[in-house]
Amino acid sequence: MVVTRISRLRRLLTTSSWARTILFRRTAAALLAVLAVALAAATMLHGQEHTAPVLVAARDVPAGVTLTVDDVRIRDLPLAYAPAGALSEPGAAVGRTLAGPARAGEPITDVQLVGRENTLLTTGDPDAVAVPVRLTDAAVADLLRPGSHVDVVGDPAVLASDAVVVAVRPSEGVSAKGRLVVMALPRRVAAKVAAASLAQSVTVTLR
Repeated sequence: MVVTRISRLRRLLTTSSWARTILFRRTAAALLAVLAVALAAATMLHGQEHTAPVLVAARDVPAGVTLTVDDVRIRDLPLAYAPAGALSEPGAAVGRTLAGPARAGEPITDVQLVGRENTLLTTGDPDAVAVPVRLTDAAVADLLRPGSHVDVVGDPAVLASDAVVVAVRPSEGVSAKGRLVVMALPRRVAAKVAAASLAQSVTVTLR
């Protein structure tokens, strides 16, 4: 009789311990699930609060292209991935010339567009300006890349030494007067080169 009671008590204690263990595990699992949902919601909220609208290339765009509304789009990027100088609206880029090629999804920054920022970065000279020059020989323009150093040659002499190429218009942009190349030149010679390229044939020699 005593043995029977002890056996029943042992089973009861064992069963209660097992039940308590199951209950604890289920409660812990439920708490962990709630915590995971809360963390996910906090992460999403944190990401929304720490993003910025950034102008990116909507497709692959070659160097020298004048950007249109179809070439760019707005994308929200985490602040940590938004580069310095990134543009935030299409109006800041549409109608301007892209100095270098851009891949689809690549942020568009101020130094990627022909202008003062790009000229300063390319030359390191705050007095330099960008000058469009038409080269009569389109094949010569094919040899040029942004950053190339050239001498601008007219008739009968060198018009400018050590000019830096900023952008080269695509070959489909060739006109009857030649292919357009944008060069960074010191302000004191920029006007002379621009005027000469309108009045006579101009070419370059590579350094």
